[in-house]
Amino acid sequence: MCKYSDRLIGKVVIITGANTGIGFEIAKDMAERGARVILACRNETRAMEAINEIRNQTHNENIHYLHLDLASLSSVKEFVDKFMNKEERLDILVNNAGVITGSDEKTEDGLSTMIQSNYLGHFLLTVLLLPLLTSSAPSRIINFSSVTHKFVNIHPDDLFTVPIRKSYTNSIWYFKTKLCMVLMTKELARRLNNTGVTVNCLHPGVVKTNIINNIDIKFVKTIINAALSCFKTPRDGAETAIYLAVSPEVEKHSGGYYVDCKLANTSRRAQNPDLARQLWEVSERLVGIECKYH
Repeated sequence: MCKYSDRLIGKVVIITGANTGIGFEIAKDMAERGARVILACRNETRAMEAINEIRNQTHNENIHYLHLDLASLSSVKEFVDKFMNKEERLDILVNNAGVITGSDEKTEDGLSTMIQSNYLGHFLLTVLLLPLLTSSAPSRIINFSSVTHKFVNIHPDDLFTVPIRKSYTNSIWYFKTKLCMVLMTKELARRLNNTGVTVNCLHPGVVKTNIINNIDIKFVKTIINAALSCFKTPRDGAETAIYLAVSPEVEKHSGGYYVDCKLANTSRRAQNPDLARQLWEVSERLVGIECKYH
């Protein structure tokens, strides 16, 4: 559990996928601490319902919605343009949103919906927001990954083609997006050294959320359904992200992978700097930008 009660008055926080589950709990906690919180969500109706609930529970009226569809590169760019026109600072970016979809489902950009929604959209969002994050330093980026990143490998040049390999289930491709988030964290931490911006990633634990319904490995789903009573609640699953957002212990720590508010080990693949660099370069090419931090 995060034991720190630090206030965030005057701070600005973006949370993707904040209308439900873990993202909602993070948004509520940030609001309780007095932050200005932006819910970056695809569904306006659900986002406004979440905002009203957060305002009622925290008595913080400074909670707002801004449309973001991570499966659309143009939507990500529009979000950043609108945000930077309205806001003068950004202190905390929480890349939380995630989906499990069919492995052959593709976006308007011709990319895998799951890979773009879970990883590539967050990559573009983060890179575009770096100027504001650096000007607001010390600031923090928090990326959601999963222990499942340890079960898979990736080949960046083959990752984004559609249709992608049919021999893998959609759950395996979901696991691959989580490895991408760890590799992105490692490479971005290297690039942001001495900027005052830190980036860390986390495994929230096994949390009872709606994403479980989309798991397509039958025996895994059977085990999960049998063990639901042992799962973390969304609030419990939010604790490590909250810790990374507010804890003075990690104020100057970057590039880490955390579980239960503690630094943990990643897979060997996730520690491969060449793989992280290669993934970063492929990602830059696909979204059509080049990060000025090297």
